[in-house]
Amino acid sequence: MRPQQNLRFCTSADGTRIAIASIGSGPPLVRAAHWLSHVEHDLDSPVWGPWLAELSREHTYLRYDQRGCGLSDADIADFSLDAWVADLEAVVAASGLRRFPLIGMSQGGAVAIAYAVRHPEQVSHLVLVGAYARGAARRAVTADQRLEAETLVRLIRLGWGRDNAAFRHVFTNQFIPGGTPAQHAWWNELERLTATPENAARTLEAFHDVDVTALARELRVPTLVLHARGDARVPFDEGRQLAALVPGARFVPLQSDNHVLLAGEPAWPGFLAELRGFLGAGAAESLEGTASEAALTPAERDVLRGVAQGLDNAAIARQLGKSEKTVRNQVSSIFDKLGVRTRAEAIVHVRDRAGRG
Repeated sequence: MRPQQNLRFCTSADGTRIAIASIGSGPPLVRAAHWLSHVEHDLDSPVWGPWLAELSREHTYLRYDQRGCGLSDADIADFSLDAWVADLEAVVAASGLRRFPLIGMSQGGAVAIAYAVRHPEQVSHLVLVGAYARGAARRAVTADQRLEAETLVRLIRLGWGRDNAAFRHVFTNQFIPGGTPAQHAWWNELERLTATPENAARTLEAFHDVDVTALARELRVPTLVLHARGDARVPFDEGRQLAALVPGARFVPLQSDNHVLLAGEPAWPGFLAELRGFLGAGAAESLEGTASEAALTPAERDVLRGVAQGLDNAAIARQLGKSEKTVRNQVSSIFDKLGVRTRAEAIVHVRDRAGRG
């Protein structure tokens, strides 16, 4: 059965329209946009389908199409890290999120890192999968490496839009070399559907020039970095070096050659276990400890849990079957007992207690 999702749009700071999709229920889990996506086409994907099913199993999984891709505006001028981060900021604001785990996959890792540095009070956990700090042009040290990066951009401009998928298959083999014929065919079609040749080329060119090395060192949120050993799209060493840059990051090698993990491969269940363990570790204990110290009532503990999940008052009220006025009053009581003035301070209070534990 085709999964059901909610689709809506928001407007970024420069007026670009961004398509947002959410699926599942529960606390939010946000994925920063990456180069190839189409939130509607992905619903029928033999590649992304298992991701949607698993990441929405315990969360409201929220993703969006990057500017120039999928259902987001295609007629744009600004392809830059600042613009991509502004898009994520607009998505978070439009979704009413206060605090949430953030996933950055592939090129989306740089966007997620920059966002988490700017908004550490909003990001409870940062997960980086197949990500990098330096784009291909920045990490190239030989003439051949620079030529390879330039050639991939030229291949897009030359053959991306053709009916013959031969040119696009070059990229498909980098993303999912272990895929089935059906998965390869779907990915080839995704490339054609998601972006024009010029938008695809300009996007990749801009990502090639990204360098968030300095920003990665500034991260102060719990971070998990996972990277496939045989990744043909982003070298394994880039993932390992990224983990070394982030203070306190945990690094998990994945036994795979795929840049995008496939559900049938051995690395998939291990990836899910690491992700769920990381997102769930210590959350309940931290909340209960904070609630006990502040003498919160059971009802206030439930509300605090919603605050820590990044939900606004209206969302908490819906989740708990209360009126929004009741939740607002309970939030005020929680703030008084914790000795804080804002949601951000309450979240930091809980996080700091978890750090001391």
